[in-house]
Amino acid sequence: MRTYVVTGAASGIGAATAELIRERGHKVIGVGLRDADVTADLSTAEGRQSAVSRTLELSEGKIDAVIAAAGISAPKAVTVAVNFFGVTNYLEGLLPALAQAQSPRVAVVSSMASIQQNSAELVEALLSGDEEQALAIGASLEAEGPRAGYLNYPSSKRALGRWVRRECITEKWAGAGIPLNAVAPGTVITNMTRELLSTDEGKAMVDQNVPMPLNYHSEAVVIAKLLLWLTSEENTHVTGQTIYCDGGAEATLRGDDIWA
Repeated sequence: MRTYVVTGAASGIGAATAELIRERGHKVIGVGLRDADVTADLSTAEGRQSAVSRTLELSEGKIDAVIAAAGISAPKAVTVAVNFFGVTNYLEGLLPALAQAQSPRVAVVSSMASIQQNSAELVEALLSGDEEQALAIGASLEAEGPRAGYLNYPSSKRALGRWVRRECITEKWAGAGIPLNAVAPGTVITNMTRELLSTDEGKAMVDQNVPMPLNYHSEAVVIAKLLLWLTSEENTHVTGQTIYCDGGAEATLRGDDIWA
């Protein structure tokens, strides 16, 4: 039996992932704002440190895998605090425990938004680890209104994907035998999207931005199954990847651009 830590475990992809892990006979330590084994606010440095301490306490220092699914999509600066620092700082806090496991694995939830327009300045601030500067840039975007404020979301996911690629080959990750990957879903049917998808107008807007020619919109468990393989003992060499589990949306939108 493996011990998994799942952030965002109370809803959406995180909840589906935690349920699937339990169905497969493994232990889950859920992390979230509410209804979780570890209750913590990952948008603050204090909340992340508290989450790390409590997670280590509950796991007794034995963690085989972490799946970071917690995230928000608000046109506000807090989005980058949760989606980037709430992932990277928390993972770094658990890294010593992970490094002691026999087959440690980590996967994070990214988004199709990682290929959307973003703020290069904000992305660089995030990757530099300067949370104060990143929040200031995010707040200035937020002040310009929802359209500019939304840039906080794709910027956080772009930075997260780049962080995964940068960190996965370092001594502290690769040297410890830890594959580190991201999964970028297309349109997933969850409580967060169900209302938007309930109208023809909303569905048309979503499908214009995220065209999914293969099997259309997915259930959360589809993403969970991929996250579980990436964090299973079977995955020994896939690392540094953002895998688009999106019914072909990324291939439709970018085509051959990835080879540029």
